[in-house]
Amino acid sequence: MDLGLTGKSVIVMAGSKGLGKATALEFAREGANVVIGSRNEEELQKTVAEIKEQTNNPNVSYQICDVTNVKDIKNLVTYAAQTNGVDVLINNAGGPPAGGFDQFTDEQWQKAYELNLLSYIRAIREVLPFMREQGSGHILNFASSSIKQSLDNLLLSNTFRAGIVGLAKSLSQEFSKDNILINTLGPGRIATDRLAELDQMRADKLGQSFEELKNATEKSIPMGRYGRPDEFAKQAVFLCSGANTYVTGQTLLVDGGLVKAL
Repeated sequence: MDLGLTGKSVIVMAGSKGLGKATALEFAREGANVVIGSRNEEELQKTVAEIKEQTNNPNVSYQICDVTNVKDIKNLVTYAAQTNGVDVLINNAGGPPAGGFDQFTDEQWQKAYELNLLSYIRAIREVLPFMREQGSGHILNFASSSIKQSLDNLLLSNTFRAGIVGLAKSLSQEFSKDNILINTLGPGRIATDRLAELDQMRADKLGQSFEELKNATEKSIPMGRYGRPDEFAKQAVFLCSGANTYVTGQTLLVDGGLVKAL
């Protein structure tokens, strides 16, 4: 199937590693012009070089972007728009600290809001004029499986990931007349550095080894294993491709059947 992404312009926020990096790689494989953002320029340079080498796609570039900094977001979108236009926005950000209600101050709540919800709002605000002018666009928000079933000890994430779903559903109603489709994609247990960090924290808390915890967790997943980043990324690419012309305002989990909620 031709996904119609050759020459399309894609912005991937927090794209230097993890699910963002995997998604940028898949878009580049499809011939898209990809711009990735992240705070760490060294990681950005390394990631861009790796993607170009693996895909033979020269149209991969970066801009330094702290997603909690409104000026950085504006600069990233302006760069992409002036270079190739803006066809796709992948909203992505690192996860907030783990913990329960009694552990967090107002400052920590505010930081989590700015990282995991306000950054998405700001990025959408910046790409909208370009998408409206051309009469089309795809926006995909990365969230978590907690949008369907809350996760223990991840209160901040549970709260603001749910907000992403409400945002996307509401905006899908507003943007449909402009042929702008917006959806939410939630990873389950996908094998990234972030998941390994959380698993190590859980293992330490339970007095288990990392491997013991991982093996036990995999048994709770119907498919019996953690997902690969590329398995998640391929769903992101499809939802933002020419093959998707009628799915908007939806949430999809990539979780191997882990979440049992309807």
